[in-house]
Amino acid sequence: MGGAARNARKSRQQAAAARSVAQARGSKSDRNKIIAIVVAVVVVAALVIGGVLWINSSKNATQDSAIQPGTTSALGPGVVEKRDGAVVSVGKPGAPKTMDLYADFLCPYCAKLQQDFGQRMEKAINDGQLTVRYHMVILLNKNSDPPGYSLESANAALAAADQQKFTAFHDALFKNQPPEGGRGYDKAQLIKLGQDLGINDPKFAQAINAGAYDQQLQAAFQQIQNDPKLQQDFGNGQVGFGTPTVAVDGKAVPAQGDWLTKILGG
Repeated sequence: MGGAARNARKSRQQAAAARSVAQARGSKSDRNKIIAIVVAVVVVAALVIGGVLWINSSKNATQDSAIQPGTTSALGPGVVEKRDGAVVSVGKPGAPKTMDLYADFLCPYCAKLQQDFGQRMEKAINDGQLTVRYHMVILLNKNSDPPGYSLESANAALAAADQQKFTAFHDALFKNQPPEGGRGYDKAQLIKLGQDLGINDPKFAQAINAGAYDQQLQAAFQQIQNDPKLQQDFGNGQVGFGTPTVAVDGKAVPAQGDWLTKILGG
């Protein structure tokens, strides 16, 4: 009986030890799960914070930065820049070809058109072949943060035209274009660009600060977007006005392929 009792006690001790090991293993597994969850939460939080910081940094990329004047604009002797309301004509008197270009300074496709064809258009202007009538469009005025960059930049470009600096100002804005949805350049930065381009007349800064041409630009935009001759087919049954739009004789023409050579008659 004594041996049986000892065996029974030993069996109970072994069972208790086995339960203790199982419990310890279970506790360790639970701890590992908790640690894994905590690590995952920390990683996700870091990604979210990093993403927010990156978005804010991108959105505010223009803050306190200067608009570089650039060196792409070189209008030759005899070229006249003339503002007529919200339109600026650039060309030599008697140029045989005239085209209208509708663009928004926040529109990335407009910047691409300027990048691809800007120098060729300016060469045709300098050669007396072409007059370009630039229409500053405020289609994306709500798409900057804060809203309003399309209007402020367009107003500033018209003020630059009064100082015979439109082309240089226009090209610099597209070369330094802020991202759509981001912060545009403020009035002080637009004024500084004009000064860097040699505009010293205080009327330039006054026109920018006062929004001198805002009403003209808003009225022109209402007329432009409702003009049936400027409507384009975007596919899938979508027809409307968009930027950039190139027009000849008041009617939109497809800005596809080597469209400029076709306009020039080459």
